[in-house]
Amino acid sequence: MRKKGSNNQESSGVLHGKSAAYNVSQLPLAEKISYLRELEYKERLDKIIADPEARRILNAFEPQELYWMVKHIGENDVSELLELCSPEQIEFFLDMECWEKGVFCEEKFIAWLGHLLDIGEKRIIELLPHLELEFLVLSLMKEIVVGGGVGDMTAESEKEHEWDHSFDGCYMISFKNPSNANIIGRFIDIIYSNFQPLYLNLMESIRTETLGEIEELSYQFRSARLADWGFPELEDALAIYAYLDPETYTLSGDKVISPWKDGGIPSSLPIPISSEALLKRAFLAAGKEALQQELNYLINNALVAEGISLADRDDMRSILQRVYGYLNIALEFLCDNDEVRAGALLEKEHLKKLFQLGRSIIVPLRKNAEKLHSSGKDFGYAVNKVLLGLKAVHPRFYRGLDSDTIDGYREFNNKADVEVMKAFLDSINEEGPENNLK
Repeated sequence: MRKKGSNNQESSGVLHGKSAAYNVSQLPLAEKISYLRELEYKERLDKIIADPEARRILNAFEPQELYWMVKHIGENDVSELLELCSPEQIEFFLDMECWEKGVFCEEKFIAWLGHLLDIGEKRIIELLPHLELEFLVLSLMKEIVVGGGVGDMTAESEKEHEWDHSFDGCYMISFKNPSNANIIGRFIDIIYSNFQPLYLNLMESIRTETLGEIEELSYQFRSARLADWGFPELEDALAIYAYLDPETYTLSGDKVISPWKDGGIPSSLPIPISSEALLKRAFLAAGKEALQQELNYLINNALVAEGISLADRDDMRSILQRVYGYLNIALEFLCDNDEVRAGALLEKEHLKKLFQLGRSIIVPLRKNAEKLHSSGKDFGYAVNKVLLGLKAVHPRFYRGLDSDTIDGYREFNNKADVEVMKAFLDSINEEGPENNLK
């Protein structure tokens, strides 16, 4: 997993309270980024673009965090950001956008290629040397047919084919999707004009390779790149949902926090959590930036396990809230409300194990709900909604039990949620639970 550098928690905390007293552009990079993270995404982008160090600031963000910002603002409104991103960051965006459950999505590729072409030819020229050959072959193979070549022999079928264009008088191409012909033509022209060996390699590969094999190989390379950014294989990711008996849980205390390297900036919590939450206070008490990288890796495990892309904002938000909730429940279970103890615990206990503990504390609620539901009793609309949420693979809290009594679901946030739900289930056969939902 690629690691970035450190951030000054103490100084950034002062900054957040007195931002108006500072000339932000004069701050050290770590403090500047810490300040920017407190802003709404659009305001954050505006201040980054206006900063003399805009490129340096953007390149300091890990691509996951930067991509999350792009998705919140919208691809159509971030051309200045895409112009300043590193090729490595844009490659990550394409890896996130252009694949869905192992299948290449050419519509997404065309959309992003259009955004990059709108920025200018220079951006494409900077990016091309960083993209895998197989990815380029695949993306073009979906859009064009290639004939001709450097040999003397040309098949009769190629002679009879009505080709659309030739860039070099040697290879001939036809566009599969006329609506995309302009974008694809411009893209190939840039390759032909600036990267002759790449152009020849692409034309010959498209003419001779098999689509299925290229797609599989490209996906394997994509998976390897994402593994470098902390996205595990599915089998490994699913292990985060292993059950741990809360009654026999013991602290391992064998975690070693590695020092940060490379002088970069660790990415932040993608969605702020309540400052009152024990998890948030424990992170501040621990004061170890490496914990943030471990948290990112845990989030990535959950995303892979659920097959969720960072591009899906609603599902992404749900995953984040689940991770934070399970961790918070585990810390409250082990440390009550003591943030000092919780902070010390975070330094010694693997977040994956705490996540497993938090989920395991909730699992008995699902078993109770399944038992009640299988009894055949008609509990009424509201109670059935409670039971339905609890019976989900990942139990959800019915918001009718919240003070605002909204008819919907959310993730479990803390141990109090667990206790409320436990008491509610216990009351079903005693007091008549419908009274608790009014």
